[in-house]
Amino acid sequence: MQKKITFRDMPHSTVAENYANEQVARIEEFLKHERTPIYIDFIFTPGHTHAHNRVELLVKTPHYDLVTHYEGPDFYDALDRVIDTMYRLLLEEKDKHVEDRKMVGRHEEFKKQR
Repeated sequence: MQKKITFRDMPHSTVAENYANEQVARIEEFLKHERTPIYIDFIFTPGHTHAHNRVELLVKTPHYDLVTHYEGPDFYDALDRVIDTMYRLLLEEKDKHVEDRKMVGRHEEFKKQR
């Protein structure tokens, strides 16, 4: 699993990096049985004209290619929301894959019943 944290137009903060690593543990736990390669990228961008910080999270695996972002005045709140949104998106995508696997080959059974 490759994880990268990028600070755009702002100095590197070990406190923010440690907090992001703690929060992304949920996503890592969800993806622990996923095939490799797994890429998790965080991009932190401060707002220059307004007091808004932008947090973007990209997850790319053989099954998933998802992006979430959030802007808000509080950096840590934005990070929490991005993690929660990504976890929800991963669950929805997993449910779709499971339903697709269940339906493979079932159409012939239904044709025979008619």
